[in-house]
Amino acid sequence: MTGVEEVDTAQLPLECAGQVLRRAREEKGLSLKDIADKTRISMHHLEAIEAGSFSRLPGRTYALGFSRTYARAMGLDENSIVGAVRAELAERDERHAAHGGGFEPGDPAKLPPRGMVWVAGISALFLFVASMVFITRNSGIGTGPDPLVDDEPAAQAQVSTDRNSQPIPAPAATDGQVVFTALEDGIWVRFYDATGVRLLEKQMARGERFAVPTEAEAPQIWTGRPDAFAITVGGKPVPKLAENDIVMRDVAISARALLARAETGAVGGGNEPASN
Repeated sequence: MTGVEEVDTAQLPLECAGQVLRRAREEKGLSLKDIADKTRISMHHLEAIEAGSFSRLPGRTYALGFSRTYARAMGLDENSIVGAVRAELAERDERHAAHGGGFEPGDPAKLPPRGMVWVAGISALFLFVASMVFITRNSGIGTGPDPLVDDEPAAQAQVSTDRNSQPIPAPAATDGQVVFTALEDGIWVRFYDATGVRLLEKQMARGERFAVPTEAEAPQIWTGRPDAFAITVGGKPVPKLAENDIVMRDVAISARALLARAETGAVGGGNEPASN
């Protein structure tokens, strides 16, 4: 006898990821506010994780990312906690599907099938073309000897001249380097292009920078903390995408798009409001 009692772990009651995190927090004598200050995760999101109420979070990515950050702060095995959260999400999805549930707009893993998206897009294009043909035939638009559209639109980009044949320079191109800098720790973000190719997806640390590739086609951003990023275009600061923690997705972040937002004073623009 060694005096140490061996415990059969198979007989221990199973705990969900949130319960494990809460127990670790309580054993350390910490409050939810302590964890919120340490991880920069809001208290109501932490409460949702501990309760296993992942539907109260903006989406699956946030459930996994926030749980990993919480586990790291508690000194727990991050992969084990994330694996448990994945299992709980899968079980939730199975229950949801069994009751005839659809997909959740904030959950990228439960979007409609790609085939359905293609069918919808082709149908919309067909309706648009048919409408234009009908309008043209019945209104006489496009008839006559002269075209309504300039045959050489590229000529508009050339240098124009005035009456004295003095060249007038064309407007400067807005193609400066776009750089995002995280102002807080643990800010999840995904940068991607128009084809869906991910340029970067991670939780950025305070002061970490990401330069959007200038060759990226129509770069976009998805994050729940647009207020936590400073942005520069060609080394010059431009306004933040938002002033509060709102989920923003499919927001254009090319130099031209950001400068246009600055000129119009646009703030916000996310298509998925964060749940509070």
